[in-house]
Amino acid sequence: MTSDATIAQKPAEKPAGKPVPRPLPNSERHIGLGRLYLRRFLRNRLAVTGVVIFLLLVLFSAFGGLFTSYTYSDTDFAALTQPPSAAHWFGTNQGGNDIYASAVHGLQRSLAIAVSVSVLTVVVAAVIGSSAAYFGGRVEKATLAVIHFLLIVPSFLILALVSHRLAGDWRVLIVVLTVFGWMSTARVIWSVSTSLRERDYVTAAEFMGVRPLRIILRHIIPNLGSLLIVNLTLGVVSTVLSETALSFLGFGVQTPDVSLGTMLADGASTITSAPWLFAFPAGLVVLLTVSMTFVGDGLRDALDPTSVTGAAGGRR
Repeated sequence: MTSDATIAQKPAEKPAGKPVPRPLPNSERHIGLGRLYLRRFLRNRLAVTGVVIFLLLVLFSAFGGLFTSYTYSDTDFAALTQPPSAAHWFGTNQGGNDIYASAVHGLQRSLAIAVSVSVLTVVVAAVIGSSAAYFGGRVEKATLAVIHFLLIVPSFLILALVSHRLAGDWRVLIVVLTVFGWMSTARVIWSVSTSLRERDYVTAAEFMGVRPLRIILRHIIPNLGSLLIVNLTLGVVSTVLSETALSFLGFGVQTPDVSLGTMLADGASTITSAPWLFAFPAGLVVLLTVSMTFVGDGLRDALDPTSVTGAAGGRR
């Protein structure tokens, strides 16, 4: 027989089953939700790189004009289609316009269009999609019918015709891109909002007599914050590509105004003889779209607790 002393000295066996979870460090026990999202986002190196690139592009569009004495509309008839030099850092085009100054203004114009359209699209989609889900019934059916109809309409052709008839005004282009750009986002928001309308806080607000519009704006849309932020970021990418394509084909921003799309259109015909006319605006478009794609992916991972970056703290 085993003595009592031997039994007392024998270490206790670990109970079978799931392992005991490791307690969180003191630094992670009490952390706000905003700081938690920020920490997850900063773990993603590509996302941080995207933020840095995007901020540099914004600074370039805002203050790049201070480093040159030319504007995008100035002409230097003594330097027509000249390669990059000390006088013209990015060279000149066929009309003697400074490509550096044009790139600053073009990026500024493309950013203004992209950010404005992305914000307006998300706002319109959030209101329409959440309203359709909350009211249900005939309102929901009618809204979805309109959304599905607009999704099958050849919007690019309508965008091209409308913007061309209105002389390529960039403000009109913002309105047109918004009118034909909210449907896909609205349908996703409607799908998510159908589950939110059954939540207890929505039922309690209805019981207290809160108006439907206030319920939508105060209780449904705020709970779609992560979805709206990701769509807002990725919407900038799609808008840049749409504006660039329209301007490249001559249906978007038109002369005497300048955007990255118009610069690409001007440089496409001389890509072999004067490659700098195409290379610099193309590089800005690539940097802008890639940076916002990285940021959008990083936000999606940070706001989604089931993602690898969000849940496990993985690095990219």
